[in-house]
Amino acid sequence: MNKKLILTALLASTFSFSASAQNDEPKVAYLFTYFTGNAPHEEQICYALSDDGYNFTPLNHGNPVIKSDSIALTGCVRDPHILRGEDGKTFYMVVTDMRSSLGWSSNRGMVLLKSTDLINWQHSTVHFPTKYPKTWGNVIRVWAPETIYDHQAQRYMVFYSLRTSDHDSFDRIYYSYVNDDFTDLIGEPTFLFDNGSATIDGDIVFNPADQLYHLFYKSEGGRGIFQATARQLTAERGQRPGSQWTKIDGHVDQTQKAVEGVGVCQSIDGKSWIVMYDCYGDGHYQFCTSDDLKTFKWVQDTQTKGKFTPRHGTIIPITQAEKDRLLLHYGNYANPILPDFHADPEVLYSNQTKKYYIYSTTDGFRGWGGWKFNVFSSDNLTDWKDEGTMLDVKGDQVRWANGNAWAPCIEEVKQKDGTYKYYFYYSAHNPKLNRKTIGVAVSDNPVGPFIDKGEPIVTDSPAGHGQQIDVDVFFDPKSKKHYLYWGNGYMAGAELNTDMMSIKAETIKVMTPKGGSLQTWAYREAPYVFYRKGTYYFLWSVDDTGSANYHVCYGTSKSPLGPIEMVDGQYPTILKQVPEKFIYGTAHNSVLQLPGKDEWYIVYHRINRHYIERNMQPGIHREVCIDRMTFDKKGRIIPVTPTLDGPAPLSAKKNK
Repeated sequence: MNKKLILTALLASTFSFSASAQNDEPKVAYLFTYFTGNAPHEEQICYALSDDGYNFTPLNHGNPVIKSDSIALTGCVRDPHILRGEDGKTFYMVVTDMRSSLGWSSNRGMVLLKSTDLINWQHSTVHFPTKYPKTWGNVIRVWAPETIYDHQAQRYMVFYSLRTSDHDSFDRIYYSYVNDDFTDLIGEPTFLFDNGSATIDGDIVFNPADQLYHLFYKSEGGRGIFQATARQLTAERGQRPGSQWTKIDGHVDQTQKAVEGVGVCQSIDGKSWIVMYDCYGDGHYQFCTSDDLKTFKWVQDTQTKGKFTPRHGTIIPITQAEKDRLLLHYGNYANPILPDFHADPEVLYSNQTKKYYIYSTTDGFRGWGGWKFNVFSSDNLTDWKDEGTMLDVKGDQVRWANGNAWAPCIEEVKQKDGTYKYYFYYSAHNPKLNRKTIGVAVSDNPVGPFIDKGEPIVTDSPAGHGQQIDVDVFFDPKSKKHYLYWGNGYMAGAELNTDMMSIKAETIKVMTPKGGSLQTWAYREAPYVFYRKGTYYFLWSVDDTGSANYHVCYGTSKSPLGPIEMVDGQYPTILKQVPEKFIYGTAHNSVLQLPGKDEWYIVYHRINRHYIERNMQPGIHREVCIDRMTFDKKGRIIPVTPTLDGPAPLSAKKNK
């Protein structure tokens, strides 16, 4: 055997042994390390967990797990890369030491971190102008460092992109070895690779199947994610640095969007690879899969949900013990309680199934253009299961509408024979009338199938202005009658006929709250009515749905059709934003009373923080939350402080 074949065989043996050593304990989940945006409070290290490597839930309420100002010279970090060490129990992380608000050519170094438990990290900084004043004193970029173990050198290698202030310079990938303590770089940076133009965000993995190192990188020339392969990480003695790499034709990314921050991880089962990259201009991650690192198949674009808005990060497989440790230390936040984007929630407790249900506007569409209603079920108000689409206003279920499925409500009615009917009210765009109108569908099960009446039941504004949207249904325990409420720009109410499928036209009443400290802005939309201890409570939303100030006020009445009275001379605000916790636009609610108890919850939507902070269509990026609601001794609603945690899950005993 020649020297190259001997070296290849030795490397294969070493990698086989290393992989075995690292997999003594089965891996059951994936840990994602990432940052969330370009503001200083977003340039922090965050964690998220996944069981499948594609769908992630943030830890620590989406907040940083390591404070950047405690580890970085700039007080901010980006591009975290995490690696499990060769001993299987030590973890290494490297991050860009950078505050982007100072400019994209403002960073001068990196941070090295080391941990044995994924929670406590030692750290040290490498400032290139200080460490290399003669050769890299004019460096303006030290971008996206990553770590890999070089079996030939028997040392950890950190590779990164460098650029100086020279006019003819562009970003190239260099490498350095790290000392035994993982606290400093050894020797001068050595050239590793470039694509002939700016080459950044390198990620290297070794594929045992073809015995090749695969280098993935972003190229500014040609735009996108590309790949090169090599038999060994560094050039042999006498070879030109970088000549060991062979560039592979074709894009790795499966999109026309601008991308960066590629990360590649072998799946837990060892049969495929997870390939992910940051579609940074569109605010989401894209995930692909590959069996051979030659062909790549799109899997999904990961929707931002809750506080999960990842930017340029990496993932590693973890064991059950590691997962349990992370969950114990960082917990898992409850709010928002539904995945992805939803708004205008209606909550129902079903006496038939003894479960809770939420119906909502499916959000995230331009112009509030969603057309489907999905229903979610839970037995503890914390864990919600998507039961699927129960009404599609573009399909055959609803003949009179073609989109804009908004703000539903539902009522469970027990029949004389002991069975139940569910009456689902909603608004949608009526193309014949060219405006929003309100319809109703019925089912004998809270998750459907639902049958629409075939025509809307509210088509015109009794106030002469505003939209026929934001419907609410209410059962009056005193009169045993049902009432319907609706209106944007006005509040209207009317008694329902006993068929629950039509309203008594003669009872329609405009009852818009006016006056008080808010004057004409006392009411905007989203009426909601409930009854407690002899008092009718009317809740509604104020301001615009895309405003951080969107909030909930209330008044009271002695009857289900008003008049609505002030409380202590005003319509009090009972739910509003908490900017210091990055909670915005808390409104459009429903209310839940636990069966047989004087225990109350308010279910509402808020605006996803990143979309409002970046002013990226905040009005259509909303998420559903839940919190406790309480009353004082006089029956006044105590203002609710919206939380990140939400309430504790209901026990099985409390649910019965």
